Amino acid sequence: MKAETIRIIDVWTGKGICFFLTMLRRLWDAFAPRPLSPPPVRKILFIKLIEQGATVLAYSALRRAIDQAGRENVYFMVFEENREILFILDLLPAENVLIIRNRDFLTFSRDILSALIRVRKLRIDAVVDLEFFARASAIISFLTGAERRVGLHRFTSEAPYRGDLMTHRVQYNPYFHTAKAYLLLVEALARSPGEIPLSKIPERDLAVTAPRFRPTEEETGRLEKRLADIWGEAGSGPLVLLNPNAGDLLPLRKWSTENFIALGRKILEKRPDVRLIITGAPSEAASAEAVCSRIGSRRAVTLAGRTTLRELLVLYTLADVLVTNDSGPGHFASMTDIDNVVLFGPETPHLFGAIGGRPRTIYAKLACSPCVNAFNHRFSPCNDNRCMQVITVEEILRTVLACLAERNKASGTAS
Repeated sequence: MKAETIRIIDVWTGKGICFFLTMLRRLWDAFAPRPLSPPPVRKILFIKLIEQGATVLAYSALRRAIDQAGRENVYFMVFEENREILFILDLLPAENVLIIRNRDFLTFSRDILSALIRVRKLRIDAVVDLEFFARASAIISFLTGAERRVGLHRFTSEAPYRGDLMTHRVQYNPYFHTAKAYLLLVEALARSPGEIPLSKIPERDLAVTAPRFRPTEEETGRLEKRLADIWGEAGSGPLVLLNPNAGDLLPLRKWSTENFIALGRKILEKRPDVRLIITGAPSEAASAEAVCSRIGSRRAVTLAGRTTLRELLVLYTLADVLVTNDSGPGHFASMTDIDNVVLFGPETPHLFGAIGGRPRTIYAKLACSPCVNAFNHRFSPCNDNRCMQVITVEEILRTVLACLAERNKASGTAS
């Protein structure tokens, strides 16, 4: 199922289910009140089905959960196509990743049922819902039967309705970076559910860190050989990566293909020593090939759809600059030392910017931005993404050239 389809199902089907389960929960609580002082948490399940980039931002939250319950007692539910980043982060045992296939609604439903049966057999007693105001994840959280269920609650706001299915209800703070918001959810596990709203702790106590990716020598060697096979003796100059696509999750985030083509040409014109690689997912391979062809240089190649996610991160450790829309690669790159030029428009870097690496954020700050957020289920009314259109090729070119100059200067100083 496409991301748009999932959101539509969540909105139009989820409301009724959330209402029904809320009535069921209140009836149950009337006859079997919850204990005021539940025992310490033993096993924790995270639910974050979509967006691998957001999983990178959950790194500190995962680390905190591991501190509380132990590595072998932390689990993560995720869509099949988003699982790889969890294996790269290497925080949890592979068998603790509960994979949900979403190729169609029947398969999705079957996998959810299987996962719920497994969760109940494992006797998981705490669930952390990382999906902001999504109804599907709230429903899944409730159906796990976990004694503690932590997630966002709208209280008196006009945020999307998803019933009252959480035991630990956290107030959404639109001024918190997402990495801190995730950590806050985990910290709420140790708080009393009677504390309304959760959590009344100082922001300074929510210290977040970014993960680091370190490839093995063998991985680096294999990719270096692959690049040498592409360029031969000419393969010694700086390496610039372009990621032209933002996927179908939020097309408004896209900087135009024409801009990426013009940028690629100008970079190669200004820096005859630079090599250019177009990156992207397998579904973006054809469009990336077209971009590369129109750049029209033997120094430009495409690897879109030809690398695993882990190989892409190895490539980031070898490259100098990445230019990308606000999407997963911007967060993956934050795990390395590549200069990470990320173009923001309908969302804000104040909430979703990279927290590690060498970020170079480009953001026009139009008055209408951000127009997608937790309150509108990321359904924007925008019909003209001017926030991305006003970002010029010349501005990004200057940023890329400055990054290359700084890296060259640092390299000269180090030598």
